[in-house]
Amino acid sequence: MTPHTDVRTHRLLYGCMGLGGSWDTAPYGPRDVEEAEAAVAAALAAGITAFDHADIYRHGKSEAVFGEVLARTPSLRDRIVLQSKCGIRLPEGDRPGYYDLRGASIVRRVEESLERLRTDVLDVLLLHRPDPLADPDEIAEAFGSLRRQGLVRQFGVSNMSAPQIAQLRARLDVPLVVNQLEMSLHRRDWVEAGVLVNTSAATGNGFPLGTVEYCVTERIQLQAWGSLAQGRFTGRGSTPAEQETARLVADLAARKRTTPETILLWWLQRHPAGVAPVIGTTRPERIGACRDAAGREPELTHEEWYRLWTTARGAALP
Repeated sequence: MTPHTDVRTHRLLYGCMGLGGSWDTAPYGPRDVEEAEAAVAAALAAGITAFDHADIYRHGKSEAVFGEVLARTPSLRDRIVLQSKCGIRLPEGDRPGYYDLRGASIVRRVEESLERLRTDVLDVLLLHRPDPLADPDEIAEAFGSLRRQGLVRQFGVSNMSAPQIAQLRARLDVPLVVNQLEMSLHRRDWVEAGVLVNTSAATGNGFPLGTVEYCVTERIQLQAWGSLAQGRFTGRGSTPAEQETARLVADLAARKRTTPETILLWWLQRHPAGVAPVIGTTRPERIGACRDAAGREPELTHEEWYRLWTTARGAALP
């Protein structure tokens, strides 16, 4: 495993969920491939070389258009990290959506992702959501088979708590290197869980306490999906707290000669857990606005970090 292919060495990832056209089974078209090509080019220009997928994104079309991009530029594959997820089955006809981490399903989904992406190997495979019916021994067998066949290099999870990860790790012969969670200046429960201990407000925080600390201890990279907070602090805010936070973000960006997007990403990266944000915009100019989060160390002081936090939460800390 070279440093390049170890996803834990990457500070910022590009999330490909927005690529591939509509969220249905209609086929993608040439414009969708062109949009994907432009987004990938913008990410590379910003210093981002890790790309995050899932087999369900746009019903598989996100992976498929990315595969078209790789086919047009074959040399690109050796310069990037490809990460994908499996485990969610979308509704189809009368069948409801459900989670599926059966061993044979994991292997089959990886094979389908590889075919769409037009590559021989995934650098990272994440289990997308916990499956209450999953058998950890089946997962271990699937992971072992995928590694022996050279189809997957690294493994991880998404949206899992520390106890869920620990139970799975106890059965695995391969390390888990990633836990991808929703984390942002808007979705702050991951950081608030630790300071609300021994307060009445703790009962309203649904984040599993200890998960961040567990991942840090076990060298499991925390990846943050939704990291730009859907634009709430860069022009789309609706509440007084969001609008005040947007003004603070803009002021900090101006003083530090960077962009508001970078300030939001720096807020995550400044945490000692070493959070790696995943950005999901398809707009090349907004992807470019994240450049400093890939190439510069976070330049937020202790006090600035806390000011962003307290302004966004709209209340003082306990």
